[in-house]
This record gives sequence, structure tokens and C-alpha cells, in this order.
Amino acid sequence: MTTFKRDFEFKEDIKKRISENIKKYRLKAGITQEQLAVDIERSYDFIRRLEFKKGAIGCSLTTLYRISVVLNTRIDKFFE
Repeated sequence: MTTFKRDFEFKEDIKKRISENIKKYRLKAGITQEQLAVDIERSYDFIRRLEFKKGAIGCSLTTLYRISVVLNTRIDKFFE
């Protein structure tokens, strides 16, 4: 079987985009950073840094899933 390199476009700013969308959907839902932190069982400081640092820190898929449930937002919306 022949294997060859295929070309894909991987967005370098994906963590920044996710961070911005978490904030956007959190504000749309009318939920504070503190309440989101409590609901997903993470620290307030984690949520603050996640939004403020614009992708400098990331989160696990499980955390992103939990955020999507709390914000009642499909997980794919964070990648748009």
C-alpha cells in the first residue's frame, strides 16, 4: 500500500478561537465565570485564564464537553 502526504489546513489559532467562543456563549447564556467554574467543577481562576489568555492555556475534551452542556451549546460551535 502506498502512503503519501496529504495536504490539510490546520488552524494555528484554534485554542484562541475556542477560548473566545467559550466567553461568547457564556455571556450569551448570562452565566458568570464563577458560576461556570462551579458548574463544571473547575476553579474560577481556570475559567478566567481560559478566557483571558486567549488560547495560551487549553482544556481537555472532557472539560470542553462539560462547558458545552452547561452553556447548552453544541461542542462544534466552539470551533467555528
